[in-house]
Amino acid sequence: MEIVVEMAEAVDARQLIDIESAHVDGCLAIGQVSADSPELLAANGGRVAVPTTLNVSAVDLLHPDLSERDAETRALAGRVTDAYAALGCEATWTCAPYLQADRPAFGSHIAWAESNAIVFANSVLGARTNRYGDFFDICAGLTGRVPLAGLHVQDERRARAVFRLRDVPDRLLASETLYPVLGYLIGGLTGTMIPAVVGLPAQVSEDQFKAFGAAAASSGGVAMFHAIGLTPEATTLEAALAGRSPELEIDLTLEALVAARDQLGTRERHPLSAVAVGTPHFSIREFAELRRLLRGRSVHGAIRFYASTGRQTLAQLAERGWAAELEGLGVRLVTDTCTYVRPFFDFGGGTVMTNSAKWAYYAPMTVGVEVTFGSLAECVESAVAGEVAWDDELWRPSP
Repeated sequence: MEIVVEMAEAVDARQLIDIESAHVDGCLAIGQVSADSPELLAANGGRVAVPTTLNVSAVDLLHPDLSERDAETRALAGRVTDAYAALGCEATWTCAPYLQADRPAFGSHIAWAESNAIVFANSVLGARTNRYGDFFDICAGLTGRVPLAGLHVQDERRARAVFRLRDVPDRLLASETLYPVLGYLIGGLTGTMIPAVVGLPAQVSEDQFKAFGAAAASSGGVAMFHAIGLTPEATTLEAALAGRSPELEIDLTLEALVAARDQLGTRERHPLSAVAVGTPHFSIREFAELRRLLRGRSVHGAIRFYASTGRQTLAQLAERGWAAELEGLGVRLVTDTCTYVRPFFDFGGGTVMTNSAKWAYYAPMTVGVEVTFGSLAECVESAVAGEVAWDDELWRPSP
């Protein structure tokens, strides 16, 4: 509680408020403090006051042999696992807690860490959380309290930047690959301001919003966005702006989108050795699309195909018989962790293809690989062929 109060003082909050849930990002075992902190809290009798879920671990706890973790990392991850279990946290180990059955309701106050989950909760669910950091997240879970500040306050949730899509081909607008690229572009342009996006199609899926938000929170500090006519607090542009004028207005053209796409990785057809999807963790709907795209074909023997997901989704895959089917086709199912976090997965030494702007943004720095970006369909075609296969028509102007 002392830490929560000091945070309130730092952000000039006059009071604390109750929260309904917390999501802990500090459970990733990246150093001694990752275990020392929760162990200290548990040793002093700490128990979470609200339902508290856990973000990804440093290891795949269900498939420990899938990656090349050293004994020290495994031991540290085990300590972290035990400590958060002692605190009463739920062993979800996913970066996409919004895919769980019990999701925050519109208007509910929560304390979530993990950038993509924060954006999704604020924007798509209409719940209220600030961009909370490691170790404060568990303090919020233990006390059930956070400062009344930032995105917990109605006026702070208004858009300050407006982005309008101009002359984007209908085929690209209908493609899932638009959303990570658009998010990456807008994140870099808007920084920490809340953007409003005008011109998206009438039907946008949660998975597309997930990809957009994850990218915007990686290239920028975006914690919330408004999609006009689509997200719950943006019935109109005027509503998203709360009747005020924007501080920034930009038209986004196909040329700008292509330039952003090209920043996400090489466009040279270098030898392909791996494909990595599931950042953020794949939903059951995305696995359904993956099955459809594979259509019984197998991943090329020279390609490592990693698909990351959460435990709850993996259980659904197993129930439907999809897990065994996908594994039989050469898909390696990863749970509890993300493949870009640390260089523990075998990517084969060549270029890695991904449909995730977040993965493409971080992986060159965190795991030291060359990345190329493409849609899920392009990732599958490349994995089957054993070489990069792009749909060049997708990014060309309408005839």
